[in-house]
Amino acid sequence: WLPKAHVEAPIAGSMVLAAVLLKLGGYGIIRMTPTNISTTLIYPMIAMATWGVIMTGLTCLRKTDLKALIAYSSVGHMGLVASATLIQTPWSTSGAVILMIAHGLTSSMLFCLANMLYERTNTRMLIAMRGMHKAMPLMTSYWLIASLTNLALPPTINLIGEIQIMTTLFNWSPLTIMMTAMGTTITAIYSLQMFMTTQQGHLTKDSKETYPAQTRELLIMLLHALPILLLTLNLELIY
Repeated sequence: WLPKAHVEAPIAGSMVLAAVLLKLGGYGIIRMTPTNISTTLIYPMIAMATWGVIMTGLTCLRKTDLKALIAYSSVGHMGLVASATLIQTPWSTSGAVILMIAHGLTSSMLFCLANMLYERTNTRMLIAMRGMHKAMPLMTSYWLIASLTNLALPPTINLIGEIQIMTTLFNWSPLTIMMTAMGTTITAIYSLQMFMTTQQGHLTKDSKETYPAQTRELLIMLLHALPILLLTLNLELIY
């Protein structure tokens, strides 16, 4: 139901759902998971969470709806958070908190960027949004920041959170490295594909009258990108 809720909700609902409500769910898992939980319960749940990362990534590769693509990407990242919180070690919980904060900023930024394109093209189809670099060159830089943080480019906080979670899962069971490594590779592929499809190429006939980015839109993007930069430079701000 979550991708459907993301896609059908207005932009404010999608941003609040990605940035706040999903984090309340992660906080609930951290607080409610007992420390002495049985391993017979942990194994299938972590297997489902890590397998979900791969499945949502493969779904993103074939999505033509930009907002649905971002929604499934959001679900995939929260799969990593869910698997980390179930292990209940200080290292895994720390990684889950870092990734939740990074995901909240990045996913909200992507939803806002997608809505800006929707307001100009009246469609969510990726192929109809191509060539936006020529119409909104300044907004392309924010698309690049959002796409690279979504794929966990070093040294962003997204990478720090994912590395902590992958390390914890590997220490818990070496087999999980296959799932997490495949998931991060697929994430990098569809994030770059999303950026290249929307920004490169020639403008469509319907997009040639696209108006440039407004000041309020650039301010919204700056308020997303600035915390990502500050937390990347000084991770201790989280603690």
